[in-house]
Amino acid sequence: MYALLFVLDDPDHLDAILTSWSEIGVRGVTIMESTGWQRRRIQGSLLGARFDFAALAGGARLENHMTLFVVVENRRIVQAALEAAEAIVGDLDGPNTGILVAWPIEIVKGLPVEGQEGE
Repeated sequence: MYALLFVLDDPDHLDAILTSWSEIGVRGVTIMESTGWQRRRIQGSLLGARFDFAALAGGARLENHMTLFVVVENRRIVQAALEAAEAIVGDLDGPNTGILVAWPIEIVKGLPVEGQEGE
């Protein structure tokens, strides 16, 4: 098993990423809106919030990323997820695309088995 984390720079690509990942067998992705320290530093001290009062008042809004977390079965799926992400956003070594990291997991408990109720 592997943990996979993908910080997607442009939230407009989120649905395409999720669809693409679903087609290769990625399930149960957790999605969080996030902002990096560098972006916060450049754009000011305003933190993104569930209710964006600054934007409602016509003020500046911090541009956010989407961070995706998921546990996948093997390294083959990690590689396929990387390739799918890059097919959508471009080479992740380029600017303003995202960051993808994965690492092996020793213990996993609580993941539904395929076909199990609740999936």
